[in-house]
Amino acid sequence: MATDSWAQAVDEQEAAAESIGNLQIKDTPAENDNKSAQSLLNKLIRSNLVNTTNQVEVLQKDPSSPLYSVRSFEELHLKPQLLRGVYGMGFNRPSKIQETALPMMLAEPAQNLIAQSQSGTGKTAAFVLAMLSHVDPNLNHPQCLCVSPTYELALQTGKVIEQMGKHYPEVKLVYAIRGNKLPRGMKLEEQIVIGTPGTMLDWCSKFRFIDPKKIKVFVLDEADVMIATQGHQDQSIRIQRMLPKNCQMLLFSATFEESVWSFAQRIVPEPNIIKLKREEETLDTIKQYYVLCNSKEEKFQALCNIYGGITIAQAMIFCHTRKTAGWLAGELSREGHQVALLSGEMQVEQRAAVIERFRDGKEKVLVTTNVCARGIDVEQVSVVINFDLPVDREGNPDNETYLHRIGRTGRFGKRGLAINMVDSKMSMNILNRIQDHFNKKIEKLDTDDLDEIEKIST
Repeated sequence: MATDSWAQAVDEQEAAAESIGNLQIKDTPAENDNKSAQSLLNKLIRSNLVNTTNQVEVLQKDPSSPLYSVRSFEELHLKPQLLRGVYGMGFNRPSKIQETALPMMLAEPAQNLIAQSQSGTGKTAAFVLAMLSHVDPNLNHPQCLCVSPTYELALQTGKVIEQMGKHYPEVKLVYAIRGNKLPRGMKLEEQIVIGTPGTMLDWCSKFRFIDPKKIKVFVLDEADVMIATQGHQDQSIRIQRMLPKNCQMLLFSATFEESVWSFAQRIVPEPNIIKLKREEETLDTIKQYYVLCNSKEEKFQALCNIYGGITIAQAMIFCHTRKTAGWLAGELSREGHQVALLSGEMQVEQRAAVIERFRDGKEKVLVTTNVCARGIDVEQVSVVINFDLPVDREGNPDNETYLHRIGRTGRFGKRGLAINMVDSKMSMNILNRIQDHFNKKIEKLDTDDLDEIEKIST
């Protein structure tokens, strides 16, 4: 697998995040990251497949057609060099979504697909394998286009293509991204083009580097992120309209909101549809408590008492503002704790480095704002503390964020502990509404009573 010189020039990810003392802390509510940053973060930190128990729901364009699924990559009759690439990436057997999606994507004649799948379920490897399988290496012109919402996400997909095509050097890749300027009048010889919608559209229509009528496979990745960006939806549709009628259309999205679904139906004719049925996260394995405090200083003292009374493998502490998170991380560090800090002003690569250090056990406590509420699985996390309860912009309880926060513990079949800090009548009201929403009792905890603290860990 060969790439152009542009890809070689991309800098390595930063090795580590800035130290706590160097971070610029502002007293502003920590908004959830924009979708592209969150998506990139998930790609950077998920080196292994997510262990999901969700069931796959399939809606076929032809309901009378038999539904094929595979249990091994050998059943797909891949080219030997691609099979070596798959195993070289550490895939021993297909993931749940790959079991059903790959037979559809590799079928002849080509079948269109709309698939809902979170990051980490193997969907990028699936559509990369489809592109590499459909390419004719003897034809030196673009045959597969893959559109991603951002430069960074395009590079991540490109890395998967490079890894999987490691033993298939006849197939070449080029990046259609801003800054990769080509001489006017040239025709691309690379078989796979990956890039962002605006540049890809220019290469197809304005500069004619690509003949869209020769494209076999069109992949639109991260569709929910795509339509959140101004202009990307229209650009993607304009690219799709230039492609031949027999071109295979593959669209992937982490969510299927109404706007995403409307976009998907416009761009993918007569699709097969694959959804991961959402399995409700359970709170049954998580003990929940609250602690009454009058100030952030009392909250900190309660935190110290908890640490003195129970054995904690690793802990995640959630704050509402970057300023509070920075203050708390500093106080814990002065108490001798190994602390990592994660907040919104850090670059995505910096956040990924912090999470990897925490996952490797180099820090025992992770203080964070909502940037870390979703999708991070660390087996050693035994306690989650809501230093501030999660609320939306109107000040109402953010029940979904609460679920995702405390869901960082009690994973992998283990019991977990969630402790909520309450410092006013308003936050007590928020807690009561969260309790009512989930219909789960949240017990009061007296952190001045060491015997009571010891009981919660048994």
